[in-house]
Amino acid sequence: MDVSHLLLTSVLFLLPFIAQVSAQQPGCSVSNENPSVEENNPPGYNVTTIDLEAGFTATVDPSSPDGSYFTIQGSQLQLVKSVDYETDTALLVTVACQNAAGQRDTLDIIVTIINLNDNIPVFKQTNLTVTVPEDRKVNATIVAREDLSASDADLDIIYYELNSTVQDTTNYFAIKGINNPEIYLQKALDYDKFNSTTLILYAMDRPVGSSEITHTVTATINIIIEQADTKPPWFLPCSFIDVDKSICISSPYSGRVNISEMSTEPLTLYPGPIYAKDPDYTINEKIVYSIVGGNADNVFSVDADTGNLTMNKIATSPDSYLLQVMATQVNNKQKYSVVSVEIKVINKSDHAPYFESSTYTGIVSVGVAPRSLVFQVEDPSSPLMIKAADDDFPDKFNPNIEYYIKNSTDFIATRDGLILTNVNLLSPETVIMEAVAKDTVSLQEASTIITVEIIFTADKITSDKLYTAQDMGILGGILAALLLITLVFLGLMIYKHYGKTVRFLINKKFSKDVPKSYENQAYNQDEHPDLSVKEQESSENGGITELQQPSFFLTSSKEEIDGLPKTSTASAVVFDLEEKEKEEEEKEEEEVKEDTKHEKEVKSILKTDRNEGDQGYKAVWFKTDVDPDAGEKVEVIKDNASDYDDDSDQDLQENEEEEDDKDDHHRGPGVSIDSENSSFPAAEVMINMSRTATENDVKV
Repeated sequence: MDVSHLLLTSVLFLLPFIAQVSAQQPGCSVSNENPSVEENNPPGYNVTTIDLEAGFTATVDPSSPDGSYFTIQGSQLQLVKSVDYETDTALLVTVACQNAAGQRDTLDIIVTIINLNDNIPVFKQTNLTVTVPEDRKVNATIVAREDLSASDADLDIIYYELNSTVQDTTNYFAIKGINNPEIYLQKALDYDKFNSTTLILYAMDRPVGSSEITHTVTATINIIIEQADTKPPWFLPCSFIDVDKSICISSPYSGRVNISEMSTEPLTLYPGPIYAKDPDYTINEKIVYSIVGGNADNVFSVDADTGNLTMNKIATSPDSYLLQVMATQVNNKQKYSVVSVEIKVINKSDHAPYFESSTYTGIVSVGVAPRSLVFQVEDPSSPLMIKAADDDFPDKFNPNIEYYIKNSTDFIATRDGLILTNVNLLSPETVIMEAVAKDTVSLQEASTIITVEIIFTADKITSDKLYTAQDMGILGGILAALLLITLVFLGLMIYKHYGKTVRFLINKKFSKDVPKSYENQAYNQDEHPDLSVKEQESSENGGITELQQPSFFLTSSKEEIDGLPKTSTASAVVFDLEEKEKEEEEKEEEEVKEDTKHEKEVKSILKTDRNEGDQGYKAVWFKTDVDPDAGEKVEVIKDNASDYDDDSDQDLQENEEEEDDKDDHHRGPGVSIDSENSSFPAAEVMINMSRTATENDVKV
């Protein structure tokens, strides 16, 4: 190949001189002495046309360097086989022209081969595997360039691109450049995230996005990540604090020992025994344990291999011990972790807690809200409560006991032992769960079984309290207002229907204690013919009429008294009542008729003779007719008619004043008999009541 290029260069340099000499020679010529031909041409391809003089013939000079590639057909110079740019970049052929006279002419033609993109890039290895340590430094070479470079027979520039087939691993690896396929580590590896990946390297003979025909080949690189000893030991259990799970925080341990008591067994710790592991689990280096702090008086010791914590001597102080326990890798002491272990010194517990009942049963409604009470089956109004006893206490009540549900997440237990729902219960079922009572000081436990029936109810309970205190206060106020309205309405109804009867009965009662007024009907008819008096019953001996008037006297004005005739103190004038008032009074008299049946008929007291044999006889005598020496029992009534009124009558009169004023409008002007305003002398009255043990004085 190098010789051909050197020859071609020489020919091209001498071509002008040869052309000049040839031009001077007659015989043959070509229009293009430097034609171009694309590689991979088919056989018989016309390279150029030869112009011959008359009598001349053209032939390919066998001594020409590349004469074997050409032939002359007529005046056409043709290729007899396909050419390849990768083999020959140019061909030199000599054409000889000769006539019959022996005159000879030669023509050198250089044919340039045009390179075509007819070859694809080629990798030395299309599939290789590389093991990379987890702790490989960032920017370190993973695969060298010479192991990944691709070649192209067309001598094109190769362009590279790297991708990953494993999700979230592409950013960990990269190539040095678009024309440099060397792979290097771009991001620190983490064995816990992924331990292998597959990379795909693309090789192209044209830039990405080129419109020309592009040939692309790939190589597969398998990356195997080898875990390295990068993490210190982790005490278990621990909690991850990040999504990558690269950091795990250990929980402290805790335990109990009895004061002044030696334990030969490994201590029981919470949440478990002391244990640490190498998080680089494929390496899993051996770990040893030691106490590095807090072990006052060397009371405790830890087993270097197992981590079991034991006692060397008794604890004499009630103070707690806060131990610092270290876990170290045997192969590298710089990889270590420290955890705290709290040991509480307590008084010995002789009795473990226990439940007074081995089983509990409860009931709850479907659809109740979380944190709703579970109620007793025997008494649905009482909440279900579990209770554990402890014989270490006089009243068996241990304040250090806490309750929790062990095998159900639908219910929870409070510190007081109440059972509550933890979720919204959607369907009826029977839940059987285990409840545990734990002494938080001695860590002793007791368990019992709880059976809860979840049922439908007609009215679902939406809260553990149907009404609040405010609701009850509002309800009480409403009921009080309704009661007040009812009482007022009831009083009005009683007053409307029975008011007159009640007043009449009251007046009747007072009328038995207050003297009655009487009138002389005959006198009234003589002296006051213009006035109407009520029709009344008379006896044969001159009747006496009981006036229908209030049971107590009404105070009359001076004008009313002055307008009345002053003729007699033994009679009274009664004015006509309205028709309506008469009907009401007659009705009232009928209602109390039975109460007055026992009263004897009143006889006339206006008699001139005395009949002391009749016990029911009543008589009125004027003072002038009484013989003081006769020894008769008489009582003189003083002129002042108001002396008989007592304080109670005055109070009653004041209370009834408003009602009497209203009655005055119907009855007309009232009449008051006053001895001071009367011209008649006072009269003596003696009344013998046969049915009573007392004597009543009547004022007239």
